Amino acid sequence: MTRKIGHILFIALISLMLLLTGCNPKPTEQSSGDKTQGSTAASGAGNSRDTLVISSVREPDTIDVHKTTWVDDSNGHVYETLLKRDLDGNLIPGLAEKYETSADGKVWTFYLNENAKFHSGEPVTADAVKKTFERFLEHSAVKFIAGPVEKIEAVEPQKLMIYFTEPFAPFASGLTTAYLAPMDPKAIEQHGDKFGEHPAAAGIFKFAERKRGSSIVYTKNEAYNWGPPFVENKGAPAFDKYEFRFITDDDTRVLEFKKGTTQIMTKVPPNYVKDLKNTPGVKIDSIYEQGITYLGFNNKKPIFQDKKVRQAIALGIDREPIVEFALEGYAKPVFGPLPPTIPGYSETVEGAAEDKYTRDVKKAKSLLAEAGWKDSNGDGIADRDGKPFAFELWLSDEPVMQRIAQIIQDQLKEIGIDVKISVQEAAAISANTPKGLHDALLTMYGWSDPDILYMLFAKGSSIRLHYESEELHNMLTNGRQTMNPEERMKIYEEAQQFIVEESPWVPLFVRESLTAYRDIEGFKQNPYSQNILFNDIRPK
Repeated sequence: MTRKIGHILFIALISLMLLLTGCNPKPTEQSSGDKTQGSTAASGAGNSRDTLVISSVREPDTIDVHKTTWVDDSNGHVYETLLKRDLDGNLIPGLAEKYETSADGKVWTFYLNENAKFHSGEPVTADAVKKTFERFLEHSAVKFIAGPVEKIEAVEPQKLMIYFTEPFAPFASGLTTAYLAPMDPKAIEQHGDKFGEHPAAAGIFKFAERKRGSSIVYTKNEAYNWGPPFVENKGAPAFDKYEFRFITDDDTRVLEFKKGTTQIMTKVPPNYVKDLKNTPGVKIDSIYEQGITYLGFNNKKPIFQDKKVRQAIALGIDREPIVEFALEGYAKPVFGPLPPTIPGYSETVEGAAEDKYTRDVKKAKSLLAEAGWKDSNGDGIADRDGKPFAFELWLSDEPVMQRIAQIIQDQLKEIGIDVKISVQEAAAISANTPKGLHDALLTMYGWSDPDILYMLFAKGSSIRLHYESEELHNMLTNGRQTMNPEERMKIYEEAQQFIVEESPWVPLFVRESLTAYRDIEGFKQNPYSQNILFNDIRPK
């Protein structure tokens, strides 16, 4: 079946960001590239019409996307992906002009854009893509997003064939991310393991300089002329240099932005939005993230193995005050497994989940009592066999997560559950939750495909929630092996209905990602790639 990519509607929405429930990045590169290229921008020429400065909270561990578990604007624009999502969520060409899948779904054939070139000036060829994929499968901590690849063949200069041991429908989603974007083979050959210090691909940015702990500077790719159809400017971007500054302190980030030292501020703290909206010349853009924040149970713990207990906890939580007070209203309550920004989201499932789990203290207490948990000594906490119902909740040191945990703690105390808040290092959460050392955790996931449910709940993959139902595993396996998009989404709707009934976690909300900008025109974000579209941004 040949698919003209421009005509494909994949049902819903997709993006780039990958969090994967607590993956922990590892520090790698330490040095910079050509310092003469980036010296002006790095010195702080924030108001230069030749330099666009973007402030960000989180510094990427590396610009080598095969050695990171985090891709965003600060390290993703060096790369150009094989496929893209347009502003309506449709799959469209990237470096691949079209692709075909075999009748059994095991062979994918790609035809590459003959005009695209890497930063070295070399053409983007099938052999280069093959070498990139092989490197990804060898080095990446998230290699599973490529699926069960059997072999890769560069059949012709612009024709690539990938063979799978079984059908793998989520592969198209992976191809819209920088993780599977072709790398410049000259840079790979020249720099090897130090590619992250000299990254090169076919993207709109070329690497210039990195000052670890401070900034990354890129220059525009003058040769770039293969921009997607949903941007006005298909060629090189307007600014000569693009500097990402990493500022963790919210007050400092906002001050620098208001002074005009930076023109774009990502991840605007919700409590500053009102002030920034009242600042002359400042505009704020918002998109919903592709993932949800949730309260997850370690379902192997005896305390959570009764479905009535899990359902009672879900009924004990009111999402509205969490959104209003912890996130200043910049989030949307979610009751079902998927947010509207991920393919497979179902209004039917979301509505049923909301009806089932809208807060009801009386019903929550009744379910706990049916499970044998009653307040026998009048202290306000349910107990069974002389033991109080108490569990420890792990979370990161992010202030907003701590505010959320405190609200949940107060709410669950009303139904007779004692929640003990435990702030953990991200590395500890990443290392210890797969071992099942936690009772529960407050975290989030993010991905661009409903296959995230396989990663969260399938046997062998449920390393945070430790929930492994044979029935659910079979549904999710069927979902990733079904190539027809409509049939596939029906499978995920059934899987979500199962998850809602079993309640192995409590979905809470989807955040709004807030970005402030000033002194520029043409600012846009793609809600389905979660990226700033630098193609059309120009000075005022």
